[in-house]
Amino acid sequence: MSFETLGLSTHLVSALKKAGFESPTSVQSASIPKALEGHDLMVSAQTGSGKTAAFMLPALHRIVSNPQRPRGVSVLVLAPTRELAMQVGDAAKTYASQCRDLRVAVVVGGMPYGAQLKALSRRVDVLVATPGRLMDHLQSKRVKLNTVQTLVLDEADRMLDMGFIEDIERIVARTPSERQTLLFSATLDGSVAKLASAMMRDPLSIEVSGHKEKHQNITQALLYADNQHHKEQLLDHLLRDSNLDQAIIFTATKRGADELADRLCDEGFAAGALHGDMNQRQRTRTLNLLQRRRLRVLVATDVAARGIDVQGISHAINYDLPMQAEDYTHRIGRTGRAGKDGLAFTLANVSERHKVRRIEHFIGQPIPVETIPGLEPTKAVRPTYKARKGGGGGRGRRPAFAAGARATEGRRDTRPARPLGPDTRPAAPARGEKAGALDKSRRPRGAKPQGRAEGFAQKKGRGRFEARAGQR
Repeated sequence: MSFETLGLSTHLVSALKKAGFESPTSVQSASIPKALEGHDLMVSAQTGSGKTAAFMLPALHRIVSNPQRPRGVSVLVLAPTRELAMQVGDAAKTYASQCRDLRVAVVVGGMPYGAQLKALSRRVDVLVATPGRLMDHLQSKRVKLNTVQTLVLDEADRMLDMGFIEDIERIVARTPSERQTLLFSATLDGSVAKLASAMMRDPLSIEVSGHKEKHQNITQALLYADNQHHKEQLLDHLLRDSNLDQAIIFTATKRGADELADRLCDEGFAAGALHGDMNQRQRTRTLNLLQRRRLRVLVATDVAARGIDVQGISHAINYDLPMQAEDYTHRIGRTGRAGKDGLAFTLANVSERHKVRRIEHFIGQPIPVETIPGLEPTKAVRPTYKARKGGGGGRGRRPAFAAGARATEGRRDTRPARPLGPDTRPAAPARGEKAGALDKSRRPRGAKPQGRAEGFAQKKGRGRFEARAGQR
């Protein structure tokens, strides 16, 4: 199947080809034809499946197919976070690049009002917004929604979890009742179903995959640690992997993200933090550096990382376990984007087995327990989940921890953390020596230069975190 066969405008197909999109994904093939027919849709699909194009392409088609389109907002997209809204806006501009005089505006919190007011003062065809900031502009009468033809609720479950239900209801009330509504969510039951029943007309339900079938292209592994020092050694080893392209590391707290990013920078990694206490300029700069591959390691909290779509992320690492089991699927979904293979590692203390159990029961399969030679836990850990007959844990292959390495079972010896196999990465610059091309005055908090443009810095001898043992 090709985009041409879906019935999309030639302008949109041309833009897709120019951007390198050759064929639709499963969610796009299932959703776009039904959306073009005018149906309201409730869609559940896995992270990284191409859902942005699934709702944006038919919405844009509706605009370009109407030669008498009204002056005003035709497409309204609501998203839970600033980062997701900005990425949706960028995607819309890409898809509409071959469409004449079609304007996209993004309205989010944490950014200066001036630029947003300027954008809203002009004609806007596609408006992407977070609910809170859009309500500010509506109450100030800076924007009207009476011309909206397509309303999109992206990650509706997340918006409800974040307490946006009242804002959403007020916003929807200002749109025409005859609009088309497209709702995308990780789940389609509970509060999401209640929301849909209140604002949608006979919606079609499309579920490409449930959470138990997600992430088939991601190899998952669970590494147990005896204590904090041991966990730091495990992380150090994972970040030495020669196959690592870019990594995202999840922490439980904003402070933890800052501290870990700073520590990694001190050890020669091009690392940066991303969390809710950073202003929008800092967040945008960090994401731009990540997308430009000037950052190799991003340390983030759950809320900040939601919606990040960077296809170069090869490793997702749970340094701290998520508070909610469902956040696990969102975290590991940052890797393995657009059908590519990815690696997801979860670091857990033995005392956190109950949290691991909740995650495994939520995803419906065990997370394979792996060990790294020389870094095995001192205590044997019993399985927390028994798969049903015919079930499996993961994709049937072990992740590559390092060149030539293989995971083994056994007890951890007392040797310092070390990489396995030959190490061909360049050495880190000497302490205090400047390296790399990043201007210190312009880099975000936590971002420091690499030793070289490619690969990670490598120090000989003891593991990078050895000297910090017992300090936390």
